[in-house]
Amino acid sequence: MLRKVVCLTLPGMAPFEFGVLCEVFGIDRSDQGGPQFDFHIVAAEPGPIPMKLGFDIVVHEGLEAAEDADLIAVPAFLDQEVHPEILRVVREAEQRGAWILSVCSGAFVLAEAGVLNGRRSTTHWMYTDRLAREYPLTDVDPDVLFVEDRKVVTGAGTAAGIDAALHIVRKELGAAATNVIARRMVVPPQRDGGQSQYIEFPVPSVRSDSFARVTDWMLENLDQDLTVDQLARKALMSSRTFARRFRADMGTTPAAWLNRQRIIRAQQLLEQGDEGLETVAAKAGFGTAAVMRHHFLKVLQTTPATYRRTFGARDAG
Repeated sequence: MLRKVVCLTLPGMAPFEFGVLCEVFGIDRSDQGGPQFDFHIVAAEPGPIPMKLGFDIVVHEGLEAAEDADLIAVPAFLDQEVHPEILRVVREAEQRGAWILSVCSGAFVLAEAGVLNGRRSTTHWMYTDRLAREYPLTDVDPDVLFVEDRKVVTGAGTAAGIDAALHIVRKELGAAATNVIARRMVVPPQRDGGQSQYIEFPVPSVRSDSFARVTDWMLENLDQDLTVDQLARKALMSSRTFARRFRADMGTTPAAWLNRQRIIRAQQLLEQGDEGLETVAAKAGFGTAAVMRHHFLKVLQTTPATYRRTFGARDAG
């Protein structure tokens, strides 16, 4: 049973992500039928802890309180040396089977402690490549809001920390307890989709003048059925040569490049207008709304309708 929750503090940590952990686990909600956790905020060196934005919080408890915690939580933290006693606490928690949770870039603390080795993980999409590069023993998933792998939970950026924390509550205490916390926080108890939908995908740069002309033409004709043979003729190449050189120059196949640009075009249309999904699908080159929905689910882990509700322009009047 999840009872004792300990939040580790580190110099330079982000206040929002720290606040998320305090909000989910630090408030007594027993008067509404929700949980009350034995919540502790601890530091390797108790006293003033400087936050990322230039103010301090004062922490009174040391790491002794973490020795029997059911959950160790780590807020966002990056680009500073981690106190070795913090790493020890994280390792010992993993060894005794406690839950471990990181929010956003707090995943780097878990990785430094070695508890992500052989596990899937995630972090904010801005840092997923770096996490995978610096800690190759963890399998980084850049598309999800959070990952649980054998009681080690890593959350993506900022608000995804709420999703990750509520996931642990749901696993340990059930949906009813989770719903009480979510209602008090005015957030959904469980969100759909992943963080891919929040990433802006720019049109990739082109290293070849010949492909610049072709890709410009492709972007102008996304609503057409564009075949490799047609594109090869436009580039004055054989189909085989075009496919090989396009992949070498662009880092992906013509079909994959087209699909990505069609998703970007559909996102723009959904954000900026109110045309029906069939019209958006036709203008973006997907043909039908069903085909567009398939690609949104596969790449963005959300549907076009949900994407529009989340990111569509609101009428200020």
